[in-house]
Amino acid sequence: MVVEKFGFFIWVSTISCLICICHGFTPQDNYLINCGSPTNSTLMGRVFMSDKLASNLLTSPKEILASQTGSDIYQTARVFTGVSSYKFSVARGRHWIRLHFNPFNYQTFQMGSAKFAVSSQSHVLLSDFTVKSSRVVKEYSLNIATDDLVLTFTPSGDSFAFVNAIEVISVPDSLITASPAPRFAGGSGSFQQSLSMQALETVHRVNMGGPLVAPNNDTLTRTWQPDSGFLLEKNLATTVSKIATVNYVSGYATEDTAPRTVYGTCTEMNSAENPTSNFNVTWEFEVDPGFQYFLRFHFCDIVSLSLNQLYFNLYVDSMLTVMDVDLSTYVDNTLAGAYNMDFVTQSPKGTNKIRVSIGPSTVHTDYPNAIVNGLEIMKMNNSQGQLSTGTFVPGGSSSTKQKNVGLIVGATIGPLLALVLLGSCFVLCKKRKRSQDGHSKTWMPFSITGTSVASGMTLTSITTNANYRIPFAAVKEATNNFDESRNIGVGGFGKVYKGELNDGTKVAVKRGNPKSQQGLAEFRTEIEMLSQFRHRHLVSLIGYCDENNEMILIYEYMENGTVKSHLYGSGLPSLTWKQRLEICIGAARGLHYLHTGDSKPVIHRDVKSANILLDENFMAKVADFGLSKTGPELDQTHVSTAVKGSFGYLDPEYFRRQQLTEKSDVYSFGVVLFEVLCARPVIDPTLPREMVNLAEWAMKWQKKGQLDQIIDQSLRGNIRPDSLRKFAETGEKCLADYGVDRPSMGDVLWNLEYALQLQEAVIDGEPEDNSTNMIGELPPQINNFSQGDTSVNVPGNAGQFEESSINDLSGVSMSRVFSQLVKSEGR
Repeated sequence: MVVEKFGFFIWVSTISCLICICHGFTPQDNYLINCGSPTNSTLMGRVFMSDKLASNLLTSPKEILASQTGSDIYQTARVFTGVSSYKFSVARGRHWIRLHFNPFNYQTFQMGSAKFAVSSQSHVLLSDFTVKSSRVVKEYSLNIATDDLVLTFTPSGDSFAFVNAIEVISVPDSLITASPAPRFAGGSGSFQQSLSMQALETVHRVNMGGPLVAPNNDTLTRTWQPDSGFLLEKNLATTVSKIATVNYVSGYATEDTAPRTVYGTCTEMNSAENPTSNFNVTWEFEVDPGFQYFLRFHFCDIVSLSLNQLYFNLYVDSMLTVMDVDLSTYVDNTLAGAYNMDFVTQSPKGTNKIRVSIGPSTVHTDYPNAIVNGLEIMKMNNSQGQLSTGTFVPGGSSSTKQKNVGLIVGATIGPLLALVLLGSCFVLCKKRKRSQDGHSKTWMPFSITGTSVASGMTLTSITTNANYRIPFAAVKEATNNFDESRNIGVGGFGKVYKGELNDGTKVAVKRGNPKSQQGLAEFRTEIEMLSQFRHRHLVSLIGYCDENNEMILIYEYMENGTVKSHLYGSGLPSLTWKQRLEICIGAARGLHYLHTGDSKPVIHRDVKSANILLDENFMAKVADFGLSKTGPELDQTHVSTAVKGSFGYLDPEYFRRQQLTEKSDVYSFGVVLFEVLCARPVIDPTLPREMVNLAEWAMKWQKKGQLDQIIDQSLRGNIRPDSLRKFAETGEKCLADYGVDRPSMGDVLWNLEYALQLQEAVIDGEPEDNSTNMIGELPPQINNFSQGDTSVNVPGNAGQFEESSINDLSGVSMSRVFSQLVKSEGR
């Protein structure tokens, strides 16, 4: 009967979700729990189910159902006199956790005096918490890395705990993205920790210049408060409402970022079109000291009549955060385009206030003005995983503890001794079995805390080849116990060390970080892929180590590091054009082999310059197969899979449709081609808006026939025009918006080899150099070399390019959409 009721509960919750969110994101998990009530209740069109219908969610030694006269969720509560918990089965990813409290008196329980803590498996949400006013909602955003969420209520001392309602709702992982990393408010640099793994508590969510936005008017069921209560000098501000003018530009903010009712209203300077106005509009918000805060500003220029009309400055705590903001340049020169900016306070707040200001820019405009449409302020967990500054002491009252200390010690030490004995026996048996087998057959992966969370996951395809397994002692010896002086890099998986095995083999040792978002799945994929393939343009796997809860991969050492390091940022000598062509050809050969060298293609999924390595002879080899995936069967066109990859390189069609093909690698490789040509990062937020995304920027110059204007300065005058033209054509075709229009890696390889031959061609009577000033018409045998080439030949002289048929990618900006990245080297 309980199963039937719980099934009904899930069904009704799903229906209520569809009713309240008729468009936008549809949550996979949508628990709305009316705690302590024997019946369901409705709040703003959302049905909260009685937790009696889902009694298997709750574990409690003793709880009391408290109720008042009334039918809404705030008239009933479940009271806990001991440690109690709700356990929810959830899909992994980011979720809203909302706790509803309304203190009322029930029998002997004065709920306003209750003091308690609330925690999840990995974070303390509340500690020594007392509800001081009526109807308090505490909202949290947690990235759940397990299949269950357990919310534990722990009374403080001799007190008790209570809760009126609980919400556990999936939200898009892209809502809080890890890349690009948010900048520090009022300072230089970016927040380099994993923002996507942070636990956040909503402290303030404000609709500037607009009314209250209730959960039933938000696709993610958020509440937005009016800003009037936070304005310091209300006479300096005025409001604007033009909801119908809001444009959601592809690749930027969506209705899930904030609703149209937020972007369509704003608070602006009350300058009355006075050209001499010079003041700031300021809001002040109370926060808890001792924490860093994530600030998300929402902007939409609904006040301007034309582009480039509004310029203003943004301040946080009196520090200039962004200067001369021109919102139209942030959203592909679109008027009233919705956009958000993310910042993190530089250090834990020493005060209980955050001040936000907007003010006029010195850039000339018709009259000074500044606007902001919305603001979210979220507390970030501290290094102990806490979102509360109180003392969290699980258990009952202190007097009870004193009375039962003997019982507690006995109950704790007894089972502990038994576990120790059992563990010792288990270890002895395992050692004996390992000595017989010669290698381990299991992997015990990390948890976030570094301890093992599961065991017995067999690496069947790997352990059949014991030659790949290297003892941990040998790895430590090779790296001098992971000496930091041997650290040669760090990525999303962990640090990389230079090492040398006993036989003199130089190796690169990649040691998994237990706190990394990447883990067992990528560890297994890397080994499975590289133990199957051998190719001169793929980095070879020497071995792996899975002892002591470690995830370690050992590769051949690549003397000259990554291609990226030779292009920019490291001060290394510039590569010649011939070297760059040969590197691209080598990488293309490696990818071509992956796509065609087995019964089913293998899609790399993370092609980028940082994953193309160079040996002592600058021969290129493709590396890092942790995200690789077997391609579609012969009778299939694609593989449907969650989007993964690196920011700036990701195929927009793959992102839109979540359908992976080999052509997704081709797109990423096209970005690499322009990165090699221009020697700059694929995403550089410090540049003007039109230059931020390399692929978009390069395509615009390519369409104008002036790509030579943006190439690496060291290449100027050293590339033959026909070689550049063929190279640029190849990159352009790789970046086609649809995979069906892109060439295969075999075609890309052929075209790059052709570009190299064009570069090396020596014309009768011409000195053997690479000067573009001395190039003339190529002889017929060179012009005819493209016979069989699938690319379109470009007529005309070397300075002219054919107009591309590929759509301008500026509308598919990468600047805000990818939730799986931590930084440019991560995912």
